[in-house]
Formats: sequence, C-alpha cells, structure tokens
Amino acid sequence: MEGDANPFMHPGDGNVVGTMATHLKAADLFWISEDMTALSMHAGESLTVARWATADRPSPIGLAVFDGGLGMVDVAPGFTAPVQALAWGPGPDSTLIVWHLLNGPEFLSKLPGADVSRVPPLLAVREVRLPVTAEPIPLDDLPVREGMRPSRSIVAALAAAWHLMQQPQLMDRAAQEPGRAEARSLRRAAMPDGGVTLVDLRRQYRPTDRDPGAGSDGRRYRNRWVVSGHWRTYTSDRYSDELRSSKQWIPSYVKGPEGAPLLSTEKVNVWRR
Repeated sequence: MEGDANPFMHPGDGNVVGTMATHLKAADLFWISEDMTALSMHAGESLTVARWATADRPSPIGLAVFDGGLGMVDVAPGFTAPVQALAWGPGPDSTLIVWHLLNGPEFLSKLPGADVSRVPPLLAVREVRLPVTAEPIPLDDLPVREGMRPSRSIVAALAAAWHLMQQPQLMDRAAQEPGRAEARSLRRAAMPDGGVTLVDLRRQYRPTDRDPGAGSDGRRYRNRWVVSGHWRTYTSDRYSDELRSSKQWIPSYVKGPEGAPLLSTEKVNVWRR
C-alpha cells in the first residue's frame, strides 16, 4: 500500500508503510477471542509499566486480531476509528506497533469523496514506536502524536495480552490451519500459509498462586471476601546473572476460612460467559 492510499498517513511516514508491509509478510497470526480481549482490556487498566523487547512478545513479529475490538482512537484531528487489530515488529531502535481496522473500504465509504477502490480490507490507522529497554517503562509516559489524545488503553491491552498469553492456566492456544483452497490462494500470493493461533480464555480455571500471607499473620478471620484480579510481579535470576521481573495475572478468588460468611459489598462485578 502506497502512502498516498492511506488518508491517515502523515508526511514522513512512508518508511513506516514499507516496514509495516515487511512485517505483515513475516508475521505470526493470532486471533484473540472476545473473552480474552475483554480480559486483556481489564488487566491492562491496572498495568502500570511494560517492556517491549523481543523476549517480552509471544512472537518477534506478529499480527493479532482482537475479537470485539479495542475501542475508538483518534487517527486524525477530529476523526476517530475503531482499533480491531495490532501488528508489531522491530523498528529503528524501537518496537513498531501499528493499529488497524478491519473492513477498511466499508468504513471509509462514509467519508465524502473517499476513493475506496485503493483501500485494503486491513487498514493501518495509527502507529506508535516504543523504546526497547532493559527496564520496564511507565505506560503513562508513552509518546503522543500532536493533536491526538493519549491511547494508553490500547498499548496497555496489548502488553497485558502478551503477559496473559504466557500463562497456560488462564488461556488455551490452538493452531487453526487454513483450508486447501485458502492455502492455495496464500501460496499464489507468495504469502505464508502457516495458519492462525487462536487464543481463548479457559472456561474454568483456578488460581494456583494463593496469597502467601493468608492466615499467617496470627489473625483469625471470621469472614470471607473477594480478592479482585490483579498483577503480581516476580523477580528471578534463574536463567542469567541479571535479575529479571515478570508479571502474572492472579484471577479473582475468595479469601478466608471455609464456611465463614461472605462479606457483602456495595459494588458487585459479574462476568458471565
């Protein structure tokens, strides 16, 4: 796709288009289920820092479609678009993350005078270049393009999804291979036909990591209460001489002695599947 075919490209962004096209040809493909998308958005809200190095991604180069989408973002002054897919890969001294919407021609057909004949179905609408550092960087310090609101929630959801995809007790990963006709079409287009990795939330899971301080402080609890889902940081030097921290999502669970009454709260969160 040439730079002038994308109404959201800014002057000097032509090199991003070439890099993005190279990434998409080599990307591992992921489909994030609606439940997993919702969990990624929720967990991302409480994620404060993240790393963007190759070791922190499920694949060095990837494209993930988030079922249900990740919300609306500014793509140009006074214009918003839905973000439904995120692509990532190496950039000059950074990790390049490109946000896409699906059904680009249908979306742009609403704009007066738009020429949708040159618009691909997968349309890049915005990009961000995040520094690759040894230490995590605060999500509130993300770069912001002039005239646009910050989009912390989008990249936070991606960082959370990367963390969650490395926790097999929370999610299932299954390879979905293309059919014969689709595989032939991909080969004719000189594109990889390795299939798509479906990432879905387990229907039933139990947190294996309970609060180590539960009941060990000498107090005798007379009630049970709900501990909300949260991130826990672990530090390990198992594989190198340098300390390296990783995050694990601890699902909501009930804490307190068996059989004790459950404390009621004014706020109730229900997650139905």
